[in-house]
Amino acid sequence: MGRTKKVGTAGRFGPRYGKKSRQGMADIEKIQKQRHICLKCNMPYVKRVAKGIWACKKCGAKFAGSAYTV
Repeated sequence: MGRTKKVGTAGRFGPRYGKKSRQGMADIEKIQKQRHICLKCNMPYVKRVAKGIWACKKCGAKFAGSAYTV
């Protein structure tokens, strides 16, 4: 689809919504979608399940956190 190295995941919006809005969202998604360190087993297998809910795929631990980061 319309993603490039410069705009990243915000490329799906094309020219809509303005540059600052798309860039801000791309920065948030970049942080949100990366692997985070588990607080229990210290392994980088934590992914976001829902808003504020994070789960480790390795040890199965679930915990609450921020909406975009652990």
